[in-house]
Amino acid sequence: MSTSVIDEAIGKAVCPGDPLMVLPETGVVRIGGGVAQEGEQLLATKAGVLRQARGGKLWVEARQKRYIPSPEDVVVGRIVDKHSENYGVDIGAPFRALLPVLAFEGATKRNRPHLQVGDLVYCRVESAHQDLEPVLSCTDAAGKASGFAHLKGGMVIEVSTTHARALLSRPPAAVLSALGRALQFELAVGQNGRVWLDAPSPGTVVLVANAIQSSEFLSPGQQEQLVAALLKGSAAAAALAAQQQAAAAAAAAAAAAEQQQLAQQAEQQQRQGGRLRK
Repeated sequence: MSTSVIDEAIGKAVCPGDPLMVLPETGVVRIGGGVAQEGEQLLATKAGVLRQARGGKLWVEARQKRYIPSPEDVVVGRIVDKHSENYGVDIGAPFRALLPVLAFEGATKRNRPHLQVGDLVYCRVESAHQDLEPVLSCTDAAGKASGFAHLKGGMVIEVSTTHARALLSRPPAAVLSALGRALQFELAVGQNGRVWLDAPSPGTVVLVANAIQSSEFLSPGQQEQLVAALLKGSAAAAALAAQQQAAAAAAAAAAAAEQQQLAQQAEQQQRQGGRLRK
């Protein structure tokens, strides 16, 4: 199968065993999940849609319940145990992943991160094998942090791995572009289907989470409409809350004024009663 044929197959459905391409005599071909080498050709190992990243990496996009790690994937993980040389990390894969304590920018034996069980991390899959624990890193291939780090605060939501890849696409997904124009928030999307969110207010976090989870099967135009509706509903709710707060403040002020008037009347009556006794 020539390179032109593989180009024609991008974006189309494939089944396990389908030949994808013959390996070229020179150069490097990067492969991800759902693609395997057999002899001098690449085959699909699961049913789905063949995709190719901008860097040339080939993978099969499939709707699967469990995430299967692939080298260079970005993931959101949770620390589940800690040892002297590495952390155990849950990334939703069949095996627990390992994050070496020195796999951080600038980390040394004397200067190492102090993560605790339950902490969230944004990592890169450095190596993955079907029979071994995946190895993670909080640096890129050049040893720089590049956004990989300990994720503090915020919340994590779950989406399908397919939707996660769509959120990581370039240009940005319509739902993220629409949200970014109206709101301030931080986002870390993992190809393991976990999305970390943080924002100045809990209401913004909830709105962004609802928009992301509800947008998976919508077209770009529908995603824009969804965000507009959520923002309108949020603005209406905020206006109603402000009205309720203003009404409550006015009622409290009226009650305080009434109490003050009653107290003045009682004081005046006491003074008049004292003059009559004299």
